[in-house]
Amino acid sequence: MHKPLRIAAVAAACAVAGAGLYGAGAATAGQSTANSTHEPYNIGLLVKDIDTYYGTTLDAGGVYQASADSQYAKDLAALDKAARKYIDQAARKAHHKGEKPAVVFDIDDTLLLSLDYEKKTNYTYNSTTWAEYVNKADRPGVFGSAELVRYAESKGVEVFYNSGLSEAQRSAAVENLKKIGADVNLDAAHMFLKDKANPPAYLSACATPGTWTCTTVQYKGGTREHIEDDLGYEIIANFGDQYSDLDGGYADRTYKLPNPTYFVS
Repeated sequence: MHKPLRIAAVAAACAVAGAGLYGAGAATAGQSTANSTHEPYNIGLLVKDIDTYYGTTLDAGGVYQASADSQYAKDLAALDKAARKYIDQAARKAHHKGEKPAVVFDIDDTLLLSLDYEKKTNYTYNSTTWAEYVNKADRPGVFGSAELVRYAESKGVEVFYNSGLSEAQRSAAVENLKKIGADVNLDAAHMFLKDKANPPAYLSACATPGTWTCTTVQYKGGTREHIEDDLGYEIIANFGDQYSDLDGGYADRTYKLPNPTYFVS
């Protein structure tokens, strides 16, 4: 999931925290650059801004949580409201045309919140500690995420997951998604994870057994292309917290969830 771009690119992500919500539209809209000719934003102040945005609190179990009355929660609620309205309309239209509508969700910080990991690692990434964190399978849900998954299913929309988590983390991801109530289509036919040892044939342009050169956009865009062209679905909406979750086409509409804590190119 993560790349070693963390705090170096957090200043760019600050724009996400400030704007809060990016709804449907071009995935690159409003994206700033990590290159700067002026003094970067102060990291200490930025961390305070992030805490304020999430309404970060430490619960009785020693876990950092986002607050339900935070700006982060309000931005997610606005996105959720717009997405529900759109899914309802798009699903009815697709069914009328004889199409099979689908939605695609990223997992990390789209469905499962990683704020506790970010806080406790000071917004730095380590593959070992990240794997340990994921395998605990106890991340809280992103506000409204599980409900949106179930809402899409209730409208006759097929739910798929397109994640940068590895194949080795599948069981933990499934367990965690069940815990937050997103228990919809958690089988291998609907949950696409990175399998660098045995990548699927549809990624052959950038991945062969034992050799993986796919960028995030190639991997995720290629997977959506597979869902549409090979499996026969029409992806009406694609949800992610990174622009790289959304770029690459093969979705009628994209929804960018706020995430000012890291950036994945």
